[in-house]
Amino acid sequence: MLAKWLTAERIAIVEQVVDWRGAIELSARPLLSEGAIAPGYIQAIFASHEAIGPYYVLAPGLAMPHARPEEGVNRTALSLLHIRQGVSFGSLENDPVHVVILLCAQNGDEHLSMISQLAELFSNEEDLQALLGADTLAAIQALIDKY
Repeated sequence: MLAKWLTAERIAIVEQVVDWRGAIELSARPLLSEGAIAPGYIQAIFASHEAIGPYYVLAPGLAMPHARPEEGVNRTALSLLHIRQGVSFGSLENDPVHVVILLCAQNGDEHLSMISQLAELFSNEEDLQALLGADTLAAIQALIDKY
């Protein structure tokens, strides 16, 4: 199921980014280019981060930024950015972040469906560590294909 949302065109691997904003902008790029989100969606994520902090940094090395559907979602989609050197999101216990999965869902049902699929991956410690350490598209896709 995850492979339906995380296609090769929505996965990017970079050596480094300047900061957490750059990581979000880069992870959003494929979703913007295909029209799944509007530019305001990224601004909503930034505003939420500024207001309440990096609540979406879920575990060491892993962030899943998102905003509300009405803040710029045109259709449900996911993207994944792997940052080899990692980047600080201001989450003391979970920085540096190496994997950013940007989520956009049109409604609560789709949001829950995506989250449940991702939760299966995240709850498997071996696969989560493999994802955080993966640095090729083939390695990332192999993990995604399992879910």
